[in-house]
Amino acid sequence: MKETGPKGDSRTNGLSDSTGPLYEKVKEYVLTNIGSGAWGRNEKLPSENELVASLGVSRMTVHRALRELTSQGHLLRIQGVGTFVAPPRPQSALIEINDIADEIAERAAKHHSRVVLLETIVPTPDLAAAFEFASRSPVGHSVIIHHENGVPVLLEERFVNSRLVPDYEAQDFETTTTFDYLQQSTPLTEVEHVISAIAADDETANLLMLEPGTPCLLLHRRTWSGTSVATVNRLIYAGNRYSLGSRYSPQS
Repeated sequence: MKETGPKGDSRTNGLSDSTGPLYEKVKEYVLTNIGSGAWGRNEKLPSENELVASLGVSRMTVHRALRELTSQGHLLRIQGVGTFVAPPRPQSALIEINDIADEIAERAAKHHSRVVLLETIVPTPDLAAAFEFASRSPVGHSVIIHHENGVPVLLEERFVNSRLVPDYEAQDFETTTTFDYLQQSTPLTEVEHVISAIAADDETANLLMLEPGTPCLLLHRRTWSGTSVATVNRLIYAGNRYSLGSRYSPQS
């Protein structure tokens, strides 16, 4: 079977003759092209319409195959742009608090951030309780998207104790990271982490350029400076683009 590659070249790597569902054969076909190097890391795949035409299967079959390969980490799908061969997923440190810009730079990749929201708010009762406030004092609030080589990998939402960091909402967080600014503004003495798996809602999917329902990792983080809660954070990592991990020696 003749098919057209992502750059217009013709190949004859058709579907295998093995038994099984057609979508599994399409998955095998895609993985074979990736494994052989015909489609390199970060290379854009043919469109769904091109795959339908070249492989002689339905669009539903192609869509299911690409969706499953994406959830398995083999492909990267960016809404409005296309489907790409996924690079090896970077790993972010779980226990330590690190600057994502530094982590990305250490991988010889390019970091940039986009500020979605930067303001001062009066916290909800639940948020005031998380800060352990006796009264609902104002807090700084930011929503920032971090990109690695142009691909959004992290949605960072921070709430910052304005008593400790009074000028948070006046900073330019597209030229410096919130991590770097907060490290200089207030020393951290204690950290709390809680991790859960979530499905991207419509807003998260839009900000991270994912399909709604894509698995993500949600890291809730609170930090203290002395006896005061300094920050309450929600960090949402695109699960098919990023992973969290750590290595340490247990105390005896």
